[in-house]
Amino acid sequence: MSTTGAVVWITGLPSSGKTTLANRIASRLRGADVPVVVLDGDQVRAALDPRPGYGREARSRFYGTLARLAALLARQGLVAVVAATAHRRAFRERARAISPRFVEVYVDVPVEVCAARDTKGLYAAALRGSLTELPGANSGFEPPERPDVVASGGEDLAAPTAVLAILTGNPQSSMPAPTATP
Repeated sequence: MSTTGAVVWITGLPSSGKTTLANRIASRLRGADVPVVVLDGDQVRAALDPRPGYGREARSRFYGTLARLAALLARQGLVAVVAATAHRRAFRERARAISPRFVEVYVDVPVEVCAARDTKGLYAAALRGSLTELPGANSGFEPPERPDVVASGGEDLAAPTAVLAILTGNPQSSMPAPTATP
């Protein structure tokens, strides 16, 4: 099966399950012989030097860089699966505007659930006041108005199949579930 390059941008609150879903989608795409790369926002951020900050301007620059990197990979025929909060619609719309194909996936998980599964302690730090600008806690999050796919609960096993169907143009696409989550 072949597909042209695309950007699949997975957005949602911190600890909503974006990376888990990105890895599931990538596994499905690899199983369909689609060249894919996962760009996890935290991993890309850690790879950049100097490391981007979390202030308003720094986030805008970071998401612009991430969007350009994903679009560059997509123009080379890869499906770039981006797992990044991108809490402002403008960040995602900028990515959409420069991508050859763009699929927006919204991981719709209540903030209480995200806070309960937060292994990094971000929500607790925001509650204490030691972390400012955490989307969903003490900073706004703008959910997509018309996402291509909604993954409710962050563990939605139908989302990878839906993304594959969108990318291939085949709404009947059904791939076997991956045997293990990377």
